[in-house]
Amino acid sequence: MPGWFVSALSVPREEGFVEVDGVRMHYFRWGNPTAPPILMTHGFLSHARCFAFVAPFFAEDYHIVAYDLSGMGDSEPREKCDMAARGCEMIGVAEALDLFAHRCKPIIVAHSFGSAVALEALSLAPDAFSGAVICDLMVLRPSQLDAFWGTGRAGPGSGDPDRPHRRYPDYASARERYVLSPPQPVTEAFLMDYMAYHSLRREGDAWTWKFSPSVFGPEEAHGEWREMGHRLVTAPGRKAVIHGEQSLLFTKDSGDYIRELGGADIPLIAVPEARHHLMLDQPLAFVAALRALLAVWRLNPVKRPC
Repeated sequence: MPGWFVSALSVPREEGFVEVDGVRMHYFRWGNPTAPPILMTHGFLSHARCFAFVAPFFAEDYHIVAYDLSGMGDSEPREKCDMAARGCEMIGVAEALDLFAHRCKPIIVAHSFGSAVALEALSLAPDAFSGAVICDLMVLRPSQLDAFWGTGRAGPGSGDPDRPHRRYPDYASARERYVLSPPQPVTEAFLMDYMAYHSLRREGDAWTWKFSPSVFGPEEAHGEWREMGHRLVTAPGRKAVIHGEQSLLFTKDSGDYIRELGGADIPLIAVPEARHHLMLDQPLAFVAALRALLAVWRLNPVKRPC
């Protein structure tokens, strides 16, 4: 393993669970609880470990929590978990882990599907957060979405909740089935192995996926993706976008579209040589972009009224 990765994983962290509205939620925590707070979460069917090698770079200056969305990673599934419920859940995790106790409001850093959850949380609690860093959220014009889905791709979050997981006789067989969505090569292949291993679990003599099929919903339930650009622009508070320069889900036209919708004040930061899963393609460049953005925001923190 490269030295930076080994060093990152050696940074002390806390791992645990909190209960949010009756559901056991898994989290990691780094840094000093007296420092400004950051709340991180992941994309659809992923888990908090996509930030396990990113968050340690911020542990000296911030108090960071990364959590598994319900029904994914090591968090329990939540019954009838629509986007509004996930937004409430994000607020509940921050509250359960005392992130609202700091004089500076928490900043959200979220990837892909998790970014949609972040926008929901901002809308539900507009005064609770300092801002949100939106990492490669799918923002495409409706016409481009139609073309994208016309290739046979499903909308994020869609699938069959009644279809049981396949069981694999050994880890190697299961590992072969681990792929990214949308499909892409990964610059740092060892990170794919890391993410795959923590996406699987033993079940008796077999291996299967950690996520619950209950997280899936029907395709027609995800029409909100057509409005995602509008939601990004109109969500309250500070927002910035970090995306892969070669991403299929946030393209140069996505930036033009956001400007047309009125989001001229939203910084758009492209990570060179990165695709949708930018922390697997260019992890250190992603860290550098995030560091720069947070440093600017830290010069003008959003504080609670005295």
